[in-house]
Amino acid sequence: MKKTRFFFLILLAVFLIPAIVPAPAEAQKARLTDMVISNTRDDLLLFVTVEGAFTEQMKQAVLNGIPTSFSFIVRLEKINAFVLPNSLVAEKKVTHTIKYESLKKQFVIRRSWEENRTLTTDSFEKARQWMSEIKSLRIAALDKLQEGKKYRIRAKARLDTVELPFYLNYIFFFVSLWDFETNWHSLEFGY
Repeated sequence: MKKTRFFFLILLAVFLIPAIVPAPAEAQKARLTDMVISNTRDDLLLFVTVEGAFTEQMKQAVLNGIPTSFSFIVRLEKINAFVLPNSLVAEKKVTHTIKYESLKKQFVIRRSWEENRTLTTDSFEKARQWMSEIKSLRIAALDKLQEGKKYRIRAKARLDTVELPFYLNYIFFFVSLWDFETNWHSLEFGY
């Protein structure tokens, strides 16, 4: 009798949980927008935003203290003529991490490209904004670029895998549904 009940509960969970937990398509709406390239006297800079990355489930998990990280991958390529493959000039991977400290009721954000400087706020909206944007990321020194040549900058964002303690994997098994990776977003320019 106990085995039958246990088996029934397992079957119920297998069929009901997917209906209750939203499909990963919700996270697939994440995309890069507002990509802008600029420069200083010496460096090429990138500005970009990821939209649609925070689902309600991710927000709830962050509020429950689960750290979450986004990675941004950026590639600068020189566009070569005809049959030659493009040349990679520079590649960067930067990471943003958010953690909610429930005792202080504060969100703590670290961004690797800012030398992991800590940003703190009590507003989820402000924390979401800091997690979703890159401003003035140094991609390459201008002396690496050749005058009169065409270049392409490509970027994408992805949610890094959340690593939970073993005992929490059973409770938060739906975390894998958060997985997202945006498509490559690119911008061409001449130098």
